[in-house]
Amino acid sequence: MYVVKSPLSDADLKTVAEALQGALVDLVDLALVAKQIHWNVVGPRFRSVHLQLDEVVDIARLHSDTVAERASALGVPPDGRAATVATGSGIGAVSDGWVKDVDAVGTLVEALGAVIARMRERVTATAEADPVSQDIFITITADLEKHHWMFQAENG
Repeated sequence: MYVVKSPLSDADLKTVAEALQGALVDLVDLALVAKQIHWNVVGPRFRSVHLQLDEVVDIARLHSDTVAERASALGVPPDGRAATVATGSGIGAVSDGWVKDVDAVGTLVEALGAVIARMRERVTATAEADPVSQDIFITITADLEKHHWMFQAENG
């Protein structure tokens, strides 16, 4: 079997692999949470919140693919399986059933805030170990912070 070899030292690769795997799990879960709420949001602002949630799903899916492919490029097999996501995500549980638009916005503010905090830790952790991966985390964080701001403004 062919194994992809990383140009990073073993110590740096361990740091970066953990950061990439954690980011992948958070991004996959963020997409799932946003889609779950998207399907169940109700209220006077249904349409705008419904559409805004899909924007978060799209960006989370885009970035999860980037993160997974970066891991693969470094010789680290990414793990986006449901069980891995369920046990490793930094996002809290989402209630089932209909979600009022105000509550949907609040849930996304919390979920985005949790992922952003963990992404910022990854930016710091990868600064010396792998600036290429750090750059990916910086880009992701900037995009998530934009959506965080927009959802906060919804309930402002």
